[in-house]
Amino acid sequence: MSWAAHELESYFLQKHIKLKVSYLAILLGCLLPDLFTKLPVYGWTIGGFTLKAKVPYHYHRGWPGAGFTHSLSFGMIFALVVLAIFKNRAWFVGLLIGQAAHVFTDICDSVGTMVLWPSTTQHYTIGMWAYASQAGRYGDAAAYYSSLGGVWDMFWLVLALIGWKVFTRDFYFDHVVPNDPAWAWLRRKFSLSDRAMVALYRAFFIYGGCRIFAWTLWARLRNPARGVETVDYSWGGPSFVDKVVLRGEGWGTFFQNTAVGIVGSALIISAVWYLLGRRLWFRAS
Repeated sequence: MSWAAHELESYFLQKHIKLKVSYLAILLGCLLPDLFTKLPVYGWTIGGFTLKAKVPYHYHRGWPGAGFTHSLSFGMIFALVVLAIFKNRAWFVGLLIGQAAHVFTDICDSVGTMVLWPSTTQHYTIGMWAYASQAGRYGDAAAYYSSLGGVWDMFWLVLALIGWKVFTRDFYFDHVVPNDPAWAWLRRKFSLSDRAMVALYRAFFIYGGCRIFAWTLWARLRNPARGVETVDYSWGGPSFVDKVVLRGEGWGTFFQNTAVGIVGSALIISAVWYLLGRRLWFRAS
């Protein structure tokens, strides 16, 4: 999983998409799969009640479990529900793009995602860094920011900064606000000034950037489990964490599952769009 890239993807994506699309929808889509699944991964205790997945990786990315949230079909269904309720095409498109970006970003860790669920439960992964949620929040942070995971977050930060014009007032008022009536609603509801609106728009970039530097410094200077010298930029690292690696199938099974998944997903998405999606699309403004 990514610790900060999901907050930064939204700025990069909305700058390069040549469609009328909601920035807020892209942001929500980028965060969507983990909004439904992340809390039990590390565990949450209130009073005498503890909510924690017995096998975090299986709950988070597997089936049966909540791994279906990290599939393209889930993004399509969620976006259609929003389209039916709010009748806004810019939100529909933004949710699709943001959720798909999250799904493909999480392919980079050692567990990966079920991109083509429900047609197949095949996981797709390039194993760039270790999936270490089973080590708890701090153990996972130490592993992520001591490996190529931290480099991945920094990569998205650099991409966002290269496109710095996306953070300007002119871009915000000329491109972001006109594409989404939610901004006008926020202004009216909370009596926001222009300065407050721009600050709200930039907030997630600042939040994502601060997370990168704060967790990197913690992993290097304050991590009690390892010395400050422990950095492992090897593919699939770091070596000091007991990472989760799924049992691999043969290439024949992999390609068979992929073929079934592509055909099945194409048929499902086409049927849903033909029977429901296009009707909602034409009803929307």
